[in-house]
Amino acid sequence: MRRDIFQAIADPTRRAIIALIALQSMTPNAIADNFHTTRQSVSKHLRILTECQLVKQEQQGREIYYSLEINKMKEIDKWLEQFRKIWETRFNQLDKVLSTMKKQKK
Repeated sequence: MRRDIFQAIADPTRRAIIALIALQSMTPNAIADNFHTTRQSVSKHLRILTECQLVKQEQQGREIYYSLEINKMKEIDKWLEQFRKIWETRFNQLDKVLSTMKKQKK
């Protein structure tokens, strides 16, 4: 089952997992050590992130390591870019209004 990326990152635990493995590849046990939850719960979150292709698995001996899939994060960033432009325009407009008000007070 293919899941939606945005549903995956809507969960705070999954966002925290992404932040952890962005720094280095980690095993599920190492990831679980950072949360007050069960190993099974972390595995469920990892499965969802893997299904969305936000993380990738790499077998090293008997261990599986999870790491961040940068290209999928770029997809999220690209979607957010449209909103950054809107926010920047609004902030610039607000800056002009505040500057005008400040000049009028003098």
